[in-house]
Amino acid sequence: MLIQATQIRPGMVIEHNKDLWRVMLVNHVTPGNWRGMVQTKLRNLKTGSQTENRFRSEDRVERTILNQAEMEFLYADGDQYHFMNTETFDQIAIQAELIEDVAKFLTPNMKVEVESYETTPLNVRLPKTVHLRVAQTDPGIKTAAVTNSLKPATMETGLVVQVPHFVSEGDVIAINTESHEYAGRAK
Repeated sequence: MLIQATQIRPGMVIEHNKDLWRVMLVNHVTPGNWRGMVQTKLRNLKTGSQTENRFRSEDRVERTILNQAEMEFLYADGDQYHFMNTETFDQIAIQAELIEDVAKFLTPNMKVEVESYETTPLNVRLPKTVHLRVAQTDPGIKTAAVTNSLKPATMETGLVVQVPHFVSEGDVIAINTESHEYAGRAK
């Protein structure tokens, strides 16, 4: 489906230079009395490489709609992550380099959205927040509540997040998957 460059939004998948690209950032630029343009940051869905591209506002781009299926993360085996379709129970394996930005959030039995183009899985979309157990962190400081400072904590998956000082090892916390920040205690 062809759309105008001004309709490009973060998260969309477009076809550009005969490849599929996920739009990471979009910035509309109107320099003085020149024509407007759309500055984009794109990530190649096959290779993971990133590039910046500038479209004129009157340019048209091909928007690609990916197939989405709810899947359950099963396990990681070397450089492959295994998922199961929750409706058909079909299992697929996705290469680690395709999902390296979300891999540190994955825990067994987690439900995620797997996006694919034709039959090739390309991306894993996480829920907005995930609950992870704190595997290692320094003990809190009594005066930390006054200063509102943060400390690093390593989650069960290896992800490192800045947390308040009252969080201790063994706690389960909520983490925002977009900003990679502490979002509160898990309920």
